Amino acid sequence: MNRFFICAAVLMLGLSACKQPGPTADTDRPVPPKAAVKPHQLEKHGHVRTDNYYWLRERENPEVISYLEAENEYTEKMTAHTKSLQDKLFEELKGRVKQDDSSVPFFKNGYWYYTRYEEGKQYPVRCRKKGSLDAPEEILLDGNAMAEGHGYFNIRGVSISDNNELMAFGTDTRGRRIYDLQVKNLKTGEILPDKITDVTPNVVWAADNQTLFYTRQDPETLRWYQIYRHKLGTPRDQDVLVYEEKDVTFRTGISRTRSNRYLIIGSWQTLSSESRILEADQPEGEFRVFHPRQRDLQYGVSHLGDKFYIRTNLDAKNFRLMATPVGKTGLKNWTEVIPHRSDVFFGGFTLFKDHLVLEERSNGLDMMRIKRWDGSDDHYLDYGEPTYTTWSSSNPEIDSTVLRYGYSSMTTPDSIFDYDMNGKQKTLKKQEEVLGGFNSADYKTERIMGKARDGVEVPISVVYHKELFRQGENPLLLYAYGSYGASMSASFDSSRLSLLDRGFVYALAHIRGGQEMGRHWYEDGKLLKKKNTFTDFIDCAKHLAAQKYGHPDKLFAMGGSAGGLLVGAVLNMEPTLFKGVMAAVPFVDVVTTMLDESIPLTTGEWDEWGDPNDKTYYDYMLSYSPYDQVGAKDYTNLLVTTGLHDSQVQYWEPAKWVAKLRAMKTDDNKLLLKTDMSSGHGGASGRFDRFRQRAFYMAFLLDLAGVSE
Repeated sequence: MNRFFICAAVLMLGLSACKQPGPTADTDRPVPPKAAVKPHQLEKHGHVRTDNYYWLRERENPEVISYLEAENEYTEKMTAHTKSLQDKLFEELKGRVKQDDSSVPFFKNGYWYYTRYEEGKQYPVRCRKKGSLDAPEEILLDGNAMAEGHGYFNIRGVSISDNNELMAFGTDTRGRRIYDLQVKNLKTGEILPDKITDVTPNVVWAADNQTLFYTRQDPETLRWYQIYRHKLGTPRDQDVLVYEEKDVTFRTGISRTRSNRYLIIGSWQTLSSESRILEADQPEGEFRVFHPRQRDLQYGVSHLGDKFYIRTNLDAKNFRLMATPVGKTGLKNWTEVIPHRSDVFFGGFTLFKDHLVLEERSNGLDMMRIKRWDGSDDHYLDYGEPTYTTWSSSNPEIDSTVLRYGYSSMTTPDSIFDYDMNGKQKTLKKQEEVLGGFNSADYKTERIMGKARDGVEVPISVVYHKELFRQGENPLLLYAYGSYGASMSASFDSSRLSLLDRGFVYALAHIRGGQEMGRHWYEDGKLLKKKNTFTDFIDCAKHLAAQKYGHPDKLFAMGGSAGGLLVGAVLNMEPTLFKGVMAAVPFVDVVTTMLDESIPLTTGEWDEWGDPNDKTYYDYMLSYSPYDQVGAKDYTNLLVTTGLHDSQVQYWEPAKWVAKLRAMKTDDNKLLLKTDMSSGHGGASGRFDRFRQRAFYMAFLLDLAGVSE
């Protein structure tokens, strides 16, 4: 039964949630849908909350679907006047992209691998060439052909066997990050009958070219918790469970070291981790614990030669690098390679035969450090811009003396370089080609420091069009995330040009809750210090206005997922600070979700937000939870988006939030909810569909700023 028939059936039953919006008697403005009030009491620690919209959790309830469809129709009508602007923006976004583009090929085990797009098509084609880039092309997967008939389509988990003859891959056609694994014979083109349904895309080969290891998620919570071994040609019910993560606060997955020598099962949660190792050529052997898990001890394992290398926070808040001989993994055998530094966050590393590449962050900026194992050289790459991002790219060959890395800034499109680590020469392999007359010299990027109310200085990355910037006059969009220790780097986005070219200033606030300034930055924005994240954002907005980067009456805010919680909390604290707010897939029903262990991600995040079964955390979380703190007051213009199949933030959180705001707010500003009925947390899967979504979001902001073209 499709959703339109469901809505029609509900209409015949006369249920209020499917009430269709239409014009009022005295105006042309549509009447917003009104969700039915069905009080549901939630009690904890002797405190009772009444949730009038708890019923919206019933995904299969036709009344719920009807309400979401009615909200979509209302949003469509309320934004109809921006349709021509949306179309123009869509054509701009699409017009900046080279449609027949391809990635920079990388070499692995005798083949060059790359992806390419074809003119007018939505999905990438994955290809390879044997030995030389002049060799005939071999198409591995054509995403366009595979996506036919599906509203959503995604490929992940592509893994090639050691003999180059078999390829495992996972496909998701629902947007809920639940995949079907299959294996393709690359010699014959045949898809083997070994189909493993409803699992994660986490799959690796053993060295025998016959054994696959894959990860299964809990069907209800979606927590990754089981590792299975599958032998090609055998039924799935004969697959062997090799590991089950029984601690509900942990997740698990499997990988293979870049040396290809070892399989590693990792278990992790916010504050601790654990690894198990097994020789890749002994797939039926027993995995061995590398070091038993300990509270507050995090570590990750890589391999090179006769040693394992370990990135760990052992006596090192900002992490350090240690090593231990193969066969002696106990903690007492670990020796220091790179020491801890209080002013530098050690984020990751890549092992080469002759070099060690370190990814560091100092004073909020990414850095790439190259160190020879023999000690004869130790240097950093130089980038020459005030704010930027850099990363280690595809480096599968451990014997290489060339580092492939990426670089981007708010004015420099994504660029891929090959860097000769001996000769210290870099070669630009590709820079994202931005069509439509783009010239990076037309834009300026800055890095400024805003002062939080407790005196802490918060970095802010800013970009604007030089000729359109007028001190204190421009509309300004402020974005941030501020959770899970995720650092937001200043990178390029060609879509953003449509705002900059219409006079917008774009600002990225590196607020606490991320790890931009080190581990302490994260710890000062989580648990019982979470409100620092929200006040940092508010203070950055006010600082930008005071420094005349934007007009005080033309400030806009945007956040997604946990960043949606951020802007939701800020809305309750400063409901009219911003002219408009865009909240994408927002995590806004914090207390109820964190009390419900059946919801995906809950148990693994108690160390991030707090466990509300503890009254201290319950009270604190309740004091900022966007849904619980909605009040009878004026709120600014708000656009909220969600996906019906979202596996990260369930659709009902934003739906309930909008329903409660509609019932309680005292203003006449716009309140719009747009639900993608065929996708999940990441939105649309096709590249042009994503452009259409972005055009809609930008049209909402531009319309509020008084820009119609």
